[in-house]
Amino acid sequence: MIGQLTGTIVDVFLDYLMIDVGGVGYEVFVPASILTRCGEVGQRVTLYTHLIIREDAHSLYGFEERSAKALFRVLLKANGVGPKLAMVILSTMGVSDFIQAVTLQDVAALTRLPGVGKKTAERLVIELKDKLSQFDYLDRAIKINSIDESRITLTVPVLSDAISALVALGYKDPEAAKMATMVYKEGLTCEDVIRLALKSS
Repeated sequence: MIGQLTGTIVDVFLDYLMIDVGGVGYEVFVPASILTRCGEVGQRVTLYTHLIIREDAHSLYGFEERSAKALFRVLLKANGVGPKLAMVILSTMGVSDFIQAVTLQDVAALTRLPGVGKKTAERLVIELKDKLSQFDYLDRAIKINSIDESRITLTVPVLSDAISALVALGYKDPEAAKMATMVYKEGLTCEDVIRLALKSS
């Protein structure tokens, strides 16, 4: 699995970049925001990536932030949402706006997305409302614990892994997210967070 790429942009296309990494060119599909900000030949970029393997193609999708990559993965699990629509959502609304729309059950806002009708919007709200709650808790945890911006890439995986472990133990997503973020302190490992969360429950 290719989880991250750091390299130089060697070509720019309508919806993807060609990135040279150690002499190997990777075609990476990216949201429109990345094409706007980083779509210059010769620019060096780091992208968090998700690889989708199918019989006829291996497609790589890249994001500037871990939260965007995580949301992309959540979207792929929703009925009727494929990589193309997931990228449209991230290109048009972004992570925070989409989470807010789903959380507030703002079907009207979701139907303004290209390719999303009323039924699809309603289905997204029903299927993703609880799943997206952990993103809200992660954001709050970063603010509450005054975590330095430069350390967010270290913090989010610890919390995400701890939340996933608690869910595997039988807790619902919102409950697991709340348990983990309430006990998290910078420097704790995933195992520490899980142990403290279970102890405080």
